[in-house]
Amino acid sequence: MPQTAPEFRLRLADTPDEIAAAQRLRYTVFVEELGGDGALVDHANRLEKDRFDPFYDHLILYDMTRAEDDQAVGVYRLLRGEKASEIGQFYSEAEYDLDVLRSSGRKLLELGRSCLHADYRGGAAMYHLWNGLSEYVFTHEIDILFGVASFHGTDIDALAAPLSLLHHRHLAPEGLRVRAQPAHFQSMDLVPEDQINRVAAMREVPALIKAYLRLGGFVGEGAFVDRAFNTTDICLVMDTQRLNEKQKTIYTRGTTP
Repeated sequence: MPQTAPEFRLRLADTPDEIAAAQRLRYTVFVEELGGDGALVDHANRLEKDRFDPFYDHLILYDMTRAEDDQAVGVYRLLRGEKASEIGQFYSEAEYDLDVLRSSGRKLLELGRSCLHADYRGGAAMYHLWNGLSEYVFTHEIDILFGVASFHGTDIDALAAPLSLLHHRHLAPEGLRVRAQPAHFQSMDLVPEDQINRVAAMREVPALIKAYLRLGGFVGEGAFVDRAFNTTDICLVMDTQRLNEKQKTIYTRGTTP
């Protein structure tokens, strides 16, 4: 953790330099820490970027006590449905069939590339990011949030228990059940429910995924094995109308989950 108390500031990027700050943090987490790569990753300048970045809103959490070129400590990449219509697709559509959401007539928001600097995990930083997300959801009257979230690694046998637990216990209802694209569909129904050690399996679920589940989120059907990024992805879906009052605090300005 930082040696001095953080001085957090949260804002949407509105300059190329601010977007680069988000990409630099993403490089630290997704490339250096997790071993990912991609066609447009800039290794020379340590920037994790792709062709979608210019079209998304980038929500960035800064710690102003850090060196000026290293202040970005948390990011979210956000795309509203109307913007996706302009550019032709959501990022997630390479991995998941989103027709059930697109045809719902409701306001959609895709979340992606979310990460925190290692020094800020498990503390207040995530709450600040979620407060910013709640403000964004409130402002744009979002109905459904979704996006891919990842397990580290691509060994399906090693991930069989947590993937199966998500499939058996947290599968989205029909009206929200996105499905991995047929060409890349990896079943998550790998272990019968009565053979899963639920406590041990949930321990293997990444913290961010567990946080969304606690808020009332669901998972889509099937996983996507992303070998370039060295991850196994699932699709999380949250319907604001299905959350109970306690869970809805994330969507009320000035509150934390």
